[in-house]
Amino acid sequence: MTVDQILPDDADRARLVGRVWDVETGGPRVVAIRGGDVFDLAAAAGTVSDLLESSSVVADIDAATTTPRWRLDDLLDASAVQDPSRSRLLAPIDLQVVKACGVTFVDSMIERIIEERAAGDPNRAAQIRASIGQAIGGSIAALRPGSPEAAAAKRILLDEGLWSQYLEVGIGPDPEVFTKAPVLSSVGWGSKIGVPAFSSWNNPEPELVLVVNSAGHIVGATLGNDVNLRDVEGRSALLLGKAKDNNASSALGPFLRLFDEHFTLETVRKEEIRLRVDGPDGFVLEGTNNVERISRTFEDLIAATMGDHHQYPDGIALYTGTLFAPTVDRDVPGHGFTHHPGDVVTIRSRHLGTLVNEVGATETLPAWTFGLRQLFDYLHSGAVHRAAADRRQLRGLPIDATSGR
Repeated sequence: MTVDQILPDDADRARLVGRVWDVETGGPRVVAIRGGDVFDLAAAAGTVSDLLESSSVVADIDAATTTPRWRLDDLLDASAVQDPSRSRLLAPIDLQVVKACGVTFVDSMIERIIEERAAGDPNRAAQIRASIGQAIGGSIAALRPGSPEAAAAKRILLDEGLWSQYLEVGIGPDPEVFTKAPVLSSVGWGSKIGVPAFSSWNNPEPELVLVVNSAGHIVGATLGNDVNLRDVEGRSALLLGKAKDNNASSALGPFLRLFDEHFTLETVRKEEIRLRVDGPDGFVLEGTNNVERISRTFEDLIAATMGDHHQYPDGIALYTGTLFAPTVDRDVPGHGFTHHPGDVVTIRSRHLGTLVNEVGATETLPAWTFGLRQLFDYLHSGAVHRAAADRRQLRGLPIDATSGR
């Protein structure tokens, strides 16, 4: 894909932050993207988490974007083939805990009920989908979670024998919030996403991902693919961890777009996220996640995730759920959609750009080896100490010549 296809439609006024694996220093660098130029922000921050704690983050970025270090087209080319000898793109977050909210849209809620009722068996899904649709129709879509009307609907569904734990988090007072992936495990643009061998019914989930600092302020957004194993979660909701947290099961990118005078929380409340899957067998799947139809506010989701009951000193990245739930048959009539190895998943929105990943067998993907110990070692290396000196000089602070800090 070209640079223009990757970037947001209004890239000329977007403040974009990302991460690059730098082959020269052997570690991740925080970067800013302007058009086809990529700027090393080591003089402003060692991690994205650190950068987002600054009350002057926009000014810090503007001050550091003087001389580009990479060309975006070169990074995209290396990322597309995951060339280990060249610098390439990473997921645009680092120390943030990756959280996710589920069942935040009524349509996806119904699909979760189907998974549960079918016990992970796609053969039964079509029949159950039809029976649930007949019972509840579209009347549930307008319910406000936790409202008296939602409580009344719960009583009706109980009488019909249709109540479910998914309906509880879909229209009940508390949303579903879970930990999607360990810190530093998310993959970025061009990396493969993983579907493990033990799953035979799975799909992508195109989502808006909010990035929040330690104070609970939503500072920006990116795109995400919350890879979902429908058969595993359908067997039991207690298998959520097995269904959601596997090697390369969280994809984020291409970049984090910071909120500013041109791009606000109100912008993403109306964002339309489009998905396309191109299979090696010629199969094409398209879908849309219309964020405006979410049943809970972003503020409610953040409040359920962090606050007096739970702090995140390095911030969080929060998947906000998806309206998209594929029901089109791919292989066998009545079995719905499932991934094939080699599927290319493209997720795009006009304000956040395009995230592209290919599906691979989890067990054959590169092992996740760069964790917190490796990051801390890198941040204490000489290369980063020199960047810290640059950062202090940028802020007008004295530099200790013996340590470079």
